[in-house]
Amino acid sequence: MLDACFLGPYGENDSLLEKLVTEFLRDHVYWRRNFHPEDPPAIPTDAAVDPGYRAFEARLRRELHALSASLKKSVPFHSPRYIGHMASDLLLPGLAAQILTLPYNPNNVSEDAAPVTVDMEVDVGLQLARMVGYPHDPAIDRCAFGHLTSGGTVANYQAMRLALALKAFPVALRAAGVPDLGVPDDDWAAFNLGPAAGTELVARWTAWLAAHSPRERAAWNARVQAERIEQRGLCDFFAAHPTLKTPWVLAPITAHYSWSKGMKLLGLGRAQLRLMPERDMRLDIEALHETIGDCERERQPVLMAVGVFGTTEYGTVDPIDGLVAARDAALSRGLGFTVHVDAAWGGYLATLFRNEDGSLRARDEVARGFAHFPSPGVHAATAALAESDSITIDPHKLGYLPYGAGAFVCRDHRAMTLLSESADYVFHDNAARSYRARYRNLGQFIPEGSKPGANVAAVYVTHKVLPLDHAHFGCLPARTVRSAEAFHQAAGAFASRMHPLVRSIVPFPPDSNLVCVAFNPAGNRDLGVANAFVRRLHDQLRVDPGAPLQDRSFFGSVTTLRPQALGEAGMRRILDELSLDAATDGDAEDHLVILRHTLMNPWLIDDRNGISYIDMYFQYLEQRIGGLLAGT
Repeated sequence: MLDACFLGPYGENDSLLEKLVTEFLRDHVYWRRNFHPEDPPAIPTDAAVDPGYRAFEARLRRELHALSASLKKSVPFHSPRYIGHMASDLLLPGLAAQILTLPYNPNNVSEDAAPVTVDMEVDVGLQLARMVGYPHDPAIDRCAFGHLTSGGTVANYQAMRLALALKAFPVALRAAGVPDLGVPDDDWAAFNLGPAAGTELVARWTAWLAAHSPRERAAWNARVQAERIEQRGLCDFFAAHPTLKTPWVLAPITAHYSWSKGMKLLGLGRAQLRLMPERDMRLDIEALHETIGDCERERQPVLMAVGVFGTTEYGTVDPIDGLVAARDAALSRGLGFTVHVDAAWGGYLATLFRNEDGSLRARDEVARGFAHFPSPGVHAATAALAESDSITIDPHKLGYLPYGAGAFVCRDHRAMTLLSESADYVFHDNAARSYRARYRNLGQFIPEGSKPGANVAAVYVTHKVLPLDHAHFGCLPARTVRSAEAFHQAAGAFASRMHPLVRSIVPFPPDSNLVCVAFNPAGNRDLGVANAFVRRLHDQLRVDPGAPLQDRSFFGSVTTLRPQALGEAGMRRILDELSLDAATDGDAEDHLVILRHTLMNPWLIDDRNGISYIDMYFQYLEQRIGGLLAGT
């Protein structure tokens, strides 16, 4: 099946892509001609022989040839020799669907500008919801909702935006004096209802308004809107409720920098982002419980706790099950907050855990065909995705789709009412309309004012061709996880062979299809020297704009290990295994530079041709390390 999914490292499926593009370009032209065939052609048939036309065509061809030549210096993401960042070849269904849709140029901000692809976007949200275990039947009240964004960064912003609106809304209802809704009697309790109870309150408010006359609805809505945090702003809202503090966001120290950006963008302030310590690159749940306990004692609100399902640097999976349990325990003691999972990288790994009927596979079923995957912790974390409140997933990463296609999904769509730019439940009949009809005016609920429908078509068609379960789409991440296990094994053999020259370790077993390797020249104990060695090694593994791409045998990337992420014991273990001394206060560097390998390409192990690019890579490393140590 996978043979037909990509253009291929050698362009093997060029005829298939060419046929698809040509067929549907012609189909698009026929559509234009048959819209109103009685209209005369606006461009005359002899225009192509006009001197101005021919001059324009010549300039166009010249610039396109120049562009094509320049693009040959691009990173060869398609090749099995590329094992660097989170990019690989593109799935043909998505590539063809995006090319097909581009001439129609739909803008998914509303049904007026995208009557076809806006429905597809609603469906994509439901497809992703099913993949992670959220309710995905639009006929039920608590159905999930999702939409695409330009990337995981904007999806994370949307998560914070929704969490803040949901947390502050009960306080606004209380301040407005809305009766008969069961709003708590004090601001602290109202601010800490938790996302599930808060969403139910939104639903009761909507129903309560619907029972009033249009004049009364408008009056009550105006009173509540005047008290909402979105209307008053952070300063005025908290000044009006002096017993409340600005809430914190608790995120692991390995969390993506988009969380820092988001805190600034929303006006909460970077100081309110509290980075939680980790153990072996995974969120330390005990430390999280301690922080939550401190918040309870000091009456410090928490907006959100973030777990990462596949860290950007290391591919590790946080204990999402522990995070969900911590949320539930804190709520029982009166501290409510949202759990958001940043699965920008690892989201599509969930396909490995889904049966074709959408049910969760047992760990022993998932483990067939793998040496170690999934660990009990990874399986438990995947099962717990269904209990989170919202999630970020990037189709343009492990979904193998074109940039930019991120996604935000919330577990219960009724909370999205709070993000609407117009009070549709008061002035229109949107609240009474069907799920799909309501979200056809998507621009009311999303951060963007314009968004490409072509990206949506790419994701939608890919999910239809490759349903998000282990028997279809899951075949792709399954192959890459097997590559990661083979890479891990090969790294161990490499370390044994190279021991006289260099110390080499995999700092922690991979949770997904991303593997890191650390190095230190034999006899060295200085952290700075080891880091300089790895940086020189990486110079042989990155794009050099001044040299032909063919001069590079492989492409990789680097990242760093820091004591804050590993914990003191974890950092000490790794340094000991590498025969390195720990950094002291006077040292310039306290971190360790390591090579990072993202093993997305499905042809890293080419059984048909008897080639293992993984083995070739480690042979290449041997040569480069030998040259570096010899000074050549």
